[in-house]
Amino acid sequence: MERRSIGAGALTVGAVGLGCMPMSWAYAPSRRRGQESLAAVHAALDLGSNLLDTADVYGPFTNELLLGRVLRERRSEAFVSAKVGLRAGDQHVVADGRPGYLRRACDASLRRLRTDVIDLYQLHRVDPEVPVEETWGAMAELVGAGKVRALGFCALGAGAGPGAGRSGDRKYRTTLRHLERLQQVFPVSAVQAELSVWSPEAAWQLLPWCAARGVGFLAAMPLGSGFLTGTLTPGEGFEPQDVRARHPRFTAAAMASNQVLVAGLRRVARRHGAEVTAAQVALAWVLAQGPHVVPVPGADRAHWAAENARAAEVRLSAGDLAEIAALPVEVGAWD
Repeated sequence: MERRSIGAGALTVGAVGLGCMPMSWAYAPSRRRGQESLAAVHAALDLGSNLLDTADVYGPFTNELLLGRVLRERRSEAFVSAKVGLRAGDQHVVADGRPGYLRRACDASLRRLRTDVIDLYQLHRVDPEVPVEETWGAMAELVGAGKVRALGFCALGAGAGPGAGRSGDRKYRTTLRHLERLQQVFPVSAVQAELSVWSPEAAWQLLPWCAARGVGFLAAMPLGSGFLTGTLTPGEGFEPQDVRARHPRFTAAAMASNQVLVAGLRRVARRHGAEVTAAQVALAWVLAQGPHVVPVPGADRAHWAAENARAAEVRLSAGDLAEIAALPVEVGAWD
């Protein structure tokens, strides 16, 4: 698989990563199968998708424990991307950027992951009660201690304030301010934010910032939380604990209206061969946004992990990209 750089520190990963959250958290609990999730991780590594994206809050903790079972055998093949800065409560999560907490959380993640170093340690959320420079400085100390190789910043939901529109002119304003402050303390190696055919806003503000500074970009939710795969049926519903059950993009009406997006991706896919899927075209679109961009699609089954990995082989033409750009705006976004 093609390799791509994460930051300026000569860290490289496969062009398509593996998002591990669906194996343990946020999506349908009834679908969680430990052995099938382990098979998905092995399949990804076999095909060169070596960036494994996890977080201590996923589960909480169970996702890191699951990955630790693989890393015990295949640590040298994997690039471990972990997150810190969120703590799970009974019915909610809260940000915690206190230095003492971060140090304890890092040690706990290392134990669960069965490794002595985390390749990329990402700040999951900014704690409004702690200066971000103080949080980032504590994370930089973990690099100095040899427990972490590089630092990343998550902009998942962090930049969008009231009134943030699709134009993207306001959505990541706060994120960019944070990034400038962090750079004064310790280099940012990667930024993670949502980027997909139906959520392209990050391409307009965050990607230029990253490209100008040699910062890698991890594209979260590049398959639109599963919608862009074309495997979800409008009106079928979701389990109550599935985050999509409460998302306006996943009402029956919104999903029916947005089928035109999937149809457009399938149309492009057919031109690339009978075996190419809408999901692979969606991932190829993300890959085409820049050589420093690494999509991190979630998968909890080996066949989906393999399908996603093979998206790195799909090369979209200028005509394909123009056709995708002309698809209608999605219905049902939060804003």
